[in-house]
Amino acid sequence: MTDIPLVQYSHTAKRFIPGILLTLAIALGTAWLGNQPVMSGLGLGALTLAIIVGIVLGNTVYPLLHPQCDEGVQFAKQKLLRLGIILYGFRLTFQQVMDVGLSGVVVDVVMLSSTFLIASYMGSRLLGIDRQTAWLIGAGSSICGAAAVLATAPVVKAESSKVAVAVATVVIFGTAGIFLYPWIWHHVAPLIPGISATQFGVYTGSTMHEVAQVVAAGHAVSPETENAAVIAKMLRVMMLAPFLLVLSIFISRGATESGAAAQRIVFPWFALMFIVVAMFNSFHLLPLPLVAAVNSLDNVLLAMAMAALGLSTRISQLMKAGTRPFVLGLLLFIWLIIGGGAINLLVHHALA
Repeated sequence: MTDIPLVQYSHTAKRFIPGILLTLAIALGTAWLGNQPVMSGLGLGALTLAIIVGIVLGNTVYPLLHPQCDEGVQFAKQKLLRLGIILYGFRLTFQQVMDVGLSGVVVDVVMLSSTFLIASYMGSRLLGIDRQTAWLIGAGSSICGAAAVLATAPVVKAESSKVAVAVATVVIFGTAGIFLYPWIWHHVAPLIPGISATQFGVYTGSTMHEVAQVVAAGHAVSPETENAAVIAKMLRVMMLAPFLLVLSIFISRGATESGAAAQRIVFPWFALMFIVVAMFNSFHLLPLPLVAAVNSLDNVLLAMAMAALGLSTRISQLMKAGTRPFVLGLLLFIWLIIGGGAINLLVHHALA
Protein backbone atom coordinates (compact mmCIF):
# COMPACT_ATOMS: atom_id res chain seq x y z
CA MET A 1 0.00 0.00 0.00
CA THR A 2 2.81 2.41 0.80
CA ASP A 3 4.14 2.13 -2.74
CA ILE A 4 0.97 3.52 -4.35
CA PRO A 5 1.51 7.18 -3.40
CA LEU A 6 5.10 6.96 -4.65
CA VAL A 7 3.93 5.55 -7.96
CA GLN A 8 1.29 8.27 -8.29
CA TYR A 9 3.83 10.95 -7.41
CA SER A 10 6.29 9.58 -9.95
CA HIS A 11 3.61 9.53 -12.64
CA THR A 12 2.60 13.12 -11.83
CA ALA A 13 6.20 14.31 -11.89
CA LYS A 14 6.80 12.74 -15.29
CA ARG A 15 3.96 14.82 -16.76
CA PHE A 16 5.92 17.98 -15.97
CA ILE A 17 9.25 16.86 -17.38
CA PRO A 18 8.71 17.47 -21.15
CA GLY A 19 7.51 21.05 -20.68
CA ILE A 20 10.20 21.87 -18.14
CA LEU A 21 12.89 20.50 -20.43
CA LEU A 22 11.53 22.52 -23.33
CA THR A 23 11.55 25.79 -21.37
CA LEU A 24 15.01 24.94 -20.00
CA ALA A 25 16.36 24.39 -23.49
CA ILE A 26 15.01 27.77 -24.60
CA ALA A 27 16.38 29.46 -21.47
CA LEU A 28 19.87 28.04 -21.89
CA GLY A 29 19.93 28.82 -25.59
CA THR A 30 18.83 32.42 -25.12
CA ALA A 31 21.24 32.85 -22.17
CA TRP A 32 24.09 31.94 -24.51
CA LEU A 33 22.71 34.18 -27.24
CA GLY A 34 22.23 37.09 -24.82
CA ASN A 35 25.91 36.93 -23.87
CA GLN A 36 27.02 37.48 -27.44
CA PRO A 37 28.48 40.98 -27.99
CA VAL A 38 25.89 41.98 -30.58
CA MET A 39 22.94 41.11 -28.36
CA SER A 40 24.41 42.47 -25.14
CA GLY A 41 25.28 45.69 -26.94
CA LEU A 42 21.65 46.08 -27.89
CA GLY A 43 20.55 45.34 -24.33
CA LEU A 44 18.73 42.21 -25.44
CA GLY A 45 19.22 39.86 -22.51
CA ALA A 46 18.07 36.31 -21.94
CA LEU A 47 14.61 37.33 -20.68
CA THR A 48 13.77 39.36 -23.77
CA LEU A 49 15.12 36.73 -26.13
CA ALA A 50 13.36 33.91 -24.27
CA ILE A 51 9.91 35.39 -24.78
CA ILE A 52 10.67 36.15 -28.43
CA VAL A 53 11.80 32.59 -29.09
CA GLY A 54 8.89 31.28 -27.04
CA ILE A 55 6.34 33.22 -29.09
CA VAL A 56 7.92 32.05 -32.37
CA LEU A 57 7.84 28.41 -31.29
CA GLY A 58 4.45 28.82 -29.65
CA ASN A 59 2.94 29.82 -32.96
CA THR A 60 4.73 27.23 -35.09
CA VAL A 61 5.81 23.86 -33.71
CA TYR A 62 4.60 24.04 -30.10
CA PRO A 63 0.92 23.27 -30.84
CA LEU A 64 2.09 19.78 -31.84
CA LEU A 65 3.90 19.39 -28.50
CA HIS A 66 1.19 21.01 -26.39
CA PRO A 67 -0.45 17.80 -25.08
CA GLN A 68 2.87 16.50 -23.75
CA CYS A 69 4.37 19.79 -22.58
CA ASP A 70 1.54 21.97 -21.31
CA GLU A 71 1.70 20.97 -17.63
CA GLY A 72 5.43 21.58 -17.45
CA VAL A 73 5.11 24.88 -19.30
CA GLN A 74 2.40 26.05 -16.89
CA PHE A 75 4.60 24.99 -13.96
CA ALA A 76 7.47 27.10 -15.32
CA LYS A 77 5.19 30.07 -15.93
CA GLN A 78 3.78 30.04 -12.41
CA LYS A 79 5.94 28.23 -9.86
CA LEU A 80 9.38 28.81 -11.35
CA LEU A 81 8.48 32.46 -11.89
CA ARG A 82 7.82 32.97 -8.18
CA LEU A 83 11.03 31.19 -7.24
CA GLY A 84 12.91 33.36 -9.73
CA ILE A 85 11.51 36.56 -8.21
CA ILE A 86 12.50 35.39 -4.72
CA LEU A 87 16.06 34.62 -5.78
CA TYR A 88 16.22 38.01 -7.52
CA GLY A 89 16.79 39.39 -4.03
CA PHE A 90 20.37 38.11 -4.14
CA ARG A 91 21.15 40.90 -6.59
CA LEU A 92 20.34 43.55 -4.01
CA THR A 93 21.64 44.87 -0.71
CA PHE A 94 20.38 47.65 1.50
CA GLN A 95 23.85 49.17 1.29
CA GLN A 96 23.00 50.03 -2.31
CA VAL A 97 20.13 52.16 -1.06
CA MET A 98 22.55 54.10 1.13
CA ASP A 99 24.89 54.58 -1.82
CA VAL A 100 22.14 56.22 -3.85
CA GLY A 101 21.43 58.74 -1.13
CA LEU A 102 18.21 60.46 -0.10
CA SER A 103 17.74 62.27 -3.40
CA GLY A 104 18.01 59.01 -5.34
CA VAL A 105 15.47 57.33 -3.08
CA VAL A 106 13.02 60.22 -3.43
CA VAL A 107 13.42 60.26 -7.22
CA ASP A 108 12.76 56.53 -7.49
CA VAL A 109 9.67 56.69 -5.27
CA VAL A 110 8.22 59.65 -7.18
CA MET A 111 8.96 58.10 -10.57
CA LEU A 112 7.47 54.73 -9.65
CA SER A 113 4.30 56.23 -8.20
CA SER A 114 3.73 58.82 -10.91
CA THR A 115 4.44 56.46 -13.81
CA PHE A 116 2.10 53.77 -12.54
CA LEU A 117 -0.69 56.26 -11.78
CA ILE A 118 -0.33 57.83 -15.22
CA ALA A 119 -0.47 54.38 -16.81
CA SER A 120 -3.61 53.49 -14.85
CA TYR A 121 -5.41 56.73 -15.69
CA MET A 122 -4.39 57.15 -19.32
CA GLY A 123 -4.73 53.47 -20.11
CA SER A 124 -8.21 53.02 -18.71
CA ARG A 125 -9.76 56.48 -19.06
CA LEU A 126 -8.20 57.93 -22.22
CA LEU A 127 -7.20 54.92 -24.31
CA GLY A 128 -9.89 52.47 -23.23
CA ILE A 129 -7.43 49.71 -22.35
CA ASP A 130 -8.55 47.10 -19.82
CA ARG A 131 -7.18 47.69 -16.33
CA GLN A 132 -5.06 44.55 -16.23
CA THR A 133 -3.12 45.47 -19.35
CA ALA A 134 -2.71 49.09 -18.20
CA TRP A 135 -1.45 47.92 -14.80
CA LEU A 136 1.02 45.50 -16.35
CA ILE A 137 2.40 48.14 -18.72
CA GLY A 138 2.58 50.57 -15.81
CA ALA A 139 4.45 48.07 -13.65
CA GLY A 140 6.92 47.26 -16.39
CA SER A 141 7.59 50.93 -17.15
CA SER A 142 7.78 52.11 -13.54
CA ILE A 143 9.79 49.35 -11.84
CA CYS A 144 11.97 46.82 -13.65
CA GLY A 145 10.60 45.89 -17.02
CA ALA A 146 9.72 42.33 -17.88
CA ALA A 147 10.47 40.99 -14.38
CA ALA A 148 7.95 43.45 -12.90
CA VAL A 149 5.34 42.51 -15.51
CA LEU A 150 5.77 38.83 -14.69
CA ALA A 151 5.63 39.47 -10.94
CA THR A 152 2.51 41.63 -11.25
CA ALA A 153 0.62 39.19 -13.49
CA PRO A 154 -0.43 36.69 -10.77
CA VAL A 155 -1.54 39.52 -8.48
CA VAL A 156 -3.88 41.01 -11.10
CA LYS A 157 -4.69 37.55 -12.53
CA ALA A 158 -3.80 38.58 -16.06
CA GLU A 159 -3.99 36.36 -19.12
CA SER A 160 -0.84 35.36 -20.98
CA SER A 161 -1.70 37.52 -23.98
CA LYS A 162 -1.93 40.65 -21.82
CA VAL A 163 1.38 39.84 -20.15
CA ALA A 164 3.03 39.37 -23.53
CA VAL A 165 1.71 42.72 -24.78
CA ALA A 166 3.08 44.48 -21.69
CA VAL A 167 6.46 42.80 -22.08
CA ALA A 168 6.51 43.84 -25.74
CA THR A 169 6.19 47.53 -24.78
CA VAL A 170 9.12 47.12 -22.40
CA VAL A 171 11.25 45.51 -25.10
CA ILE A 172 10.46 48.10 -27.78
CA PHE A 173 10.79 51.32 -25.81
CA GLY A 174 13.48 50.10 -23.45
CA THR A 175 15.64 49.12 -26.40
CA ALA A 176 15.05 52.54 -27.97
CA GLY A 177 16.24 54.10 -24.72
CA ILE A 178 19.62 52.38 -25.02
CA PHE A 179 20.41 54.60 -28.00
CA LEU A 180 18.48 57.68 -26.87
CA TYR A 181 19.99 58.19 -23.41
CA PRO A 182 23.63 58.47 -24.59
CA TRP A 183 22.39 60.96 -27.21
CA ILE A 184 20.70 62.96 -24.44
CA TRP A 185 23.96 62.98 -22.47
CA HIS A 186 25.98 64.32 -25.40
CA HIS A 187 23.46 66.80 -26.82
CA VAL A 188 20.99 67.81 -24.11
CA ALA A 189 22.82 67.43 -20.79
CA PRO A 190 25.54 70.00 -21.74
CA LEU A 191 22.78 72.62 -22.01
CA ILE A 192 21.89 72.10 -18.33
CA PRO A 193 24.49 73.58 -15.95
CA GLY A 194 26.00 71.36 -13.28
CA ILE A 195 24.89 67.92 -14.52
CA SER A 196 27.51 65.36 -13.55
CA ALA A 197 27.99 61.88 -14.96
CA THR A 198 26.81 60.42 -11.64
CA GLN A 199 23.63 62.50 -11.63
CA PHE A 200 22.91 61.45 -15.19
CA GLY A 201 23.39 57.86 -14.04
CA VAL A 202 20.71 58.31 -11.36
CA TYR A 203 18.44 59.78 -14.04
CA THR A 204 19.12 56.80 -16.29
CA GLY A 205 18.54 54.21 -13.57
CA SER A 206 15.37 55.88 -12.33
CA THR A 207 13.69 56.12 -15.73
CA MET A 208 14.77 53.22 -17.96
CA HIS A 209 12.86 49.93 -18.09
CA GLU A 210 15.16 46.89 -17.83
CA VAL A 211 18.31 46.32 -15.78
CA ALA A 212 20.14 45.12 -18.90
CA GLN A 213 19.04 48.24 -20.77
CA VAL A 214 20.26 50.47 -17.92
CA VAL A 215 23.66 48.77 -17.98
CA ALA A 216 23.97 49.19 -21.75
CA ALA A 217 22.95 52.87 -21.74
CA GLY A 218 25.08 53.75 -18.72
CA HIS A 219 28.11 51.95 -20.12
CA ALA A 220 27.83 53.98 -23.32
CA VAL A 221 28.25 57.20 -21.30
CA SER A 222 30.90 56.51 -18.65
CA PRO A 223 31.83 54.11 -15.82
CA GLU A 224 30.54 56.64 -13.26
CA THR A 225 27.22 56.85 -15.05
CA GLU A 226 26.94 53.08 -15.31
CA ASN A 227 27.60 52.53 -11.59
CA ALA A 228 25.12 55.19 -10.47
CA ALA A 229 22.53 53.98 -12.97
CA VAL A 230 22.73 50.36 -11.79
CA ILE A 231 22.42 51.34 -8.12
CA ALA A 232 19.41 53.59 -8.80
CA LYS A 233 17.86 50.81 -10.87
CA MET A 234 18.40 48.22 -8.13
CA LEU A 235 16.59 50.51 -5.71
CA ARG A 236 13.59 50.52 -8.04
CA VAL A 237 13.75 46.74 -8.19
CA MET A 238 13.66 46.65 -4.39
CA MET A 239 10.41 48.61 -4.48
CA LEU A 240 8.73 45.76 -6.36
CA ALA A 241 7.65 43.96 -3.18
CA PRO A 242 5.88 46.89 -1.44
CA PHE A 243 4.32 47.83 -4.78
CA LEU A 244 2.78 44.37 -5.15
CA LEU A 245 1.49 44.45 -1.57
CA VAL A 246 -0.22 47.81 -2.09
CA LEU A 247 -1.66 46.72 -5.44
CA SER A 248 -3.03 43.51 -3.94
CA ILE A 249 -4.78 45.43 -1.15
CA PHE A 250 -6.18 47.94 -3.65
CA ILE A 251 -7.60 45.20 -5.87
CA SER A 252 -9.22 43.42 -2.92
CA ARG A 253 -10.84 46.60 -1.60
CA GLY A 254 -11.97 47.63 -5.07
CA ALA A 255 -13.78 44.32 -5.54
CA THR A 256 -15.60 44.73 -2.24
CA GLU A 257 -16.62 48.36 -2.87
CA SER A 258 -17.95 47.53 -6.33
CA GLY A 259 -20.42 45.07 -4.82
CA ALA A 260 -18.57 41.97 -5.89
CA ALA A 261 -18.24 39.07 -3.55
CA ALA A 262 -15.74 39.68 -0.80
CA GLN A 263 -12.32 38.56 -1.86
CA ARG A 264 -9.37 37.75 0.30
CA ILE A 265 -6.23 39.70 -0.42
CA VAL A 266 -3.99 37.79 -2.81
CA PHE A 267 -0.93 38.28 -0.65
CA PRO A 268 2.18 37.96 -2.85
CA TRP A 269 4.29 35.91 -0.46
CA PHE A 270 6.98 35.57 -3.09
CA ALA A 271 7.41 39.36 -2.99
CA LEU A 272 7.84 39.28 0.78
CA MET A 273 10.41 36.51 0.43
CA PHE A 274 12.16 38.65 -2.17
CA ILE A 275 12.68 41.35 0.49
CA VAL A 276 13.78 38.75 3.07
CA VAL A 277 16.39 37.41 0.65
CA ALA A 278 17.64 40.94 -0.09
CA MET A 279 17.94 41.61 3.66
CA PHE A 280 19.88 38.37 4.11
CA ASN A 281 22.12 39.26 1.19
CA SER A 282 22.87 42.63 2.81
CA PHE A 283 24.85 40.86 5.55
CA HIS A 284 27.20 39.27 2.98
CA LEU A 285 27.13 35.91 4.75
CA LEU A 286 27.52 33.86 1.56
CA PRO A 287 30.73 33.78 -0.46
CA LEU A 288 30.62 35.82 -3.65
CA PRO A 289 31.09 32.82 -5.99
CA LEU A 290 28.01 31.17 -4.43
CA VAL A 291 25.94 34.34 -4.82
CA ALA A 292 27.08 34.57 -8.44
CA ALA A 293 26.00 30.96 -8.98
CA VAL A 294 22.59 31.67 -7.45
CA ASN A 295 22.18 34.70 -9.72
CA SER A 296 23.05 32.56 -12.74
CA LEU A 297 20.46 30.00 -11.66
CA ASP A 298 17.95 32.81 -11.19
CA ASN A 299 18.59 34.04 -14.72
CA VAL A 300 17.74 30.57 -16.01
CA LEU A 301 14.55 30.31 -13.91
CA LEU A 302 13.26 33.70 -15.06
CA ALA A 303 14.16 32.89 -18.66
CA MET A 304 12.25 29.60 -18.34
CA ALA A 305 9.22 31.54 -17.09
CA MET A 306 9.55 33.95 -20.01
CA ALA A 307 9.86 31.07 -22.46
CA ALA A 308 6.74 29.48 -20.98
CA LEU A 309 4.89 32.76 -21.34
CA GLY A 310 5.91 32.98 -24.98
CA LEU A 311 4.94 29.37 -25.68
CA SER A 312 1.43 29.97 -24.32
CA THR A 313 0.91 33.22 -26.23
CA ARG A 314 -0.76 33.29 -29.62
CA ILE A 315 -0.09 36.05 -32.12
CA SER A 316 -3.82 36.23 -32.81
CA GLN A 317 -4.30 37.23 -29.16
CA LEU A 318 -1.67 39.94 -29.47
CA MET A 319 -3.34 41.29 -32.60
CA LYS A 320 -6.61 41.65 -30.73
CA ALA A 321 -4.94 44.09 -28.34
CA GLY A 322 -4.45 46.53 -31.21
CA THR A 323 -2.15 49.57 -31.10
CA ARG A 324 -3.50 51.20 -27.93
CA PRO A 325 -1.19 49.36 -25.49
CA PHE A 326 1.80 50.46 -27.55
CA VAL A 327 0.51 54.03 -27.60
CA LEU A 328 0.36 53.86 -23.80
CA GLY A 329 3.90 52.46 -23.72
CA LEU A 330 5.06 55.34 -25.94
CA LEU A 331 3.38 57.97 -23.75
CA LEU A 332 4.98 56.48 -20.64
CA PHE A 333 8.33 56.40 -22.43
CA ILE A 334 8.01 60.12 -23.17
CA TRP A 335 7.01 60.79 -19.56
CA LEU A 336 9.98 58.83 -18.22
CA ILE A 337 12.41 60.83 -20.37
CA ILE A 338 10.97 64.34 -19.99
CA GLY A 339 9.07 64.11 -16.71
CA GLY A 340 11.78 61.94 -15.20
CA GLY A 341 14.42 64.47 -16.16
CA ALA A 342 12.44 67.32 -14.60
CA ILE A 343 11.84 65.36 -11.38
CA ASN A 344 15.51 64.44 -11.14
CA LEU A 345 16.53 68.08 -11.46
CA LEU A 346 13.94 69.33 -8.96
CA VAL A 347 14.76 66.73 -6.32
CA HIS A 348 18.49 67.16 -6.76
CA HIS A 349 18.32 70.94 -6.32
CA ALA A 350 15.83 70.69 -3.45
CA LEU A 351 17.97 68.22 -1.47
CA ALA A 352 21.40 69.44 -2.52
